[in-house]
Amino acid sequence: MTDSSITLPATAQKRWLAGLAGAALLWFFAYSRLDVFADSVVTAFGLDRNTHFGEAVHFFVFDTPKVLLLLVAVVFVMGVVQTFFAPERTRTLLAGRRLGIGNVLAATLGIVTPFCSCSAVPLFIGFLSAGVPLGVTFSFLISAPMVNEVALVLLFGLFGWKVAALYLAMGLLVAIVAGLVIGRLGMEKHLEDWVRKIQASPAIASDAESLHWVERFESGTRHVRQIVGKVWVYVLMGIALGAGIHGYVPESFMASFMGRDVWWAVPAAVLLGVPMYSNAAGIIPIVQALLGKGAALGTVLAFMMAVIALSAPELIILRKALRPALIATFVGVVASGIMLVGYVFNAVFQSVILG
Repeated sequence: MTDSSITLPATAQKRWLAGLAGAALLWFFAYSRLDVFADSVVTAFGLDRNTHFGEAVHFFVFDTPKVLLLLVAVVFVMGVVQTFFAPERTRTLLAGRRLGIGNVLAATLGIVTPFCSCSAVPLFIGFLSAGVPLGVTFSFLISAPMVNEVALVLLFGLFGWKVAALYLAMGLLVAIVAGLVIGRLGMEKHLEDWVRKIQASPAIASDAESLHWVERFESGTRHVRQIVGKVWVYVLMGIALGAGIHGYVPESFMASFMGRDVWWAVPAAVLLGVPMYSNAAGIIPIVQALLGKGAALGTVLAFMMAVIALSAPELIILRKALRPALIATFVGVVASGIMLVGYVFNAVFQSVILG
């Protein structure tokens, strides 16, 4: 009896490892060929990427599998990791209640993860399911799309190191402070029931070391079924919205009020940016075009931050995990921080950046 109990997990473990190795190869192959796949679909339908509709179709076909692949991978890994740590232990590790260390670490992690807002959502949900504090997860969710190496390199190349450094500092400040504020508000009750149920599920703490790897892999699979099975429709809806408005950027209209020296230009730019969706690399050329038409740098950067950190597709996907009150708080806190960045840039650009 003892021999069979040892042999069975060992055999199953080999099967799991072989299956995971094959799945990982397929995952990396699929992820690396997304652009080729999207190009093929556009070509197969006789569309032209230089048209608005052709670019929208390419965007949808590219981003949908990208986000779903990330979601499956991250949720599976977080499900396995959770078997090593009880939610209480993880929460204690990253809470950083007095100094906000957890928020600083999460925001810093966001810099080195080149995700757009929708791609960052899988990690956000994975962190929540592992018991990471709500405010800390929001610091990551804000920082990951808004402050990344792509944005910094492009800003440095276009506008110099002072603009890039100020953008980095202000972006991190928004992510850290917004996460701290949301964490202090104690809004965990506004998570959807299925997320709270995962967080409150019995933790595998005392017997974690005795678990077989097969049990850990099965835990990861259960997480994928629980989470991906609930949010995939929202992923499709969010990306469809992003694809529908991708490329339809009225640059002349935006530049007409972004260059005005009026107090409402920054809030208007933020409101205009939220319905749109792009990553940092995709929005920088639009930023450059707007500046070339005379728009103010702070107003344009506020627009850029809103596009990549508060996109409507992201909010649609988040709706499956967060209740409206929490989403509204998230939008309000982050939008306030972004507007502050816009006003600061507009106030100091002439005297400090160019001086």
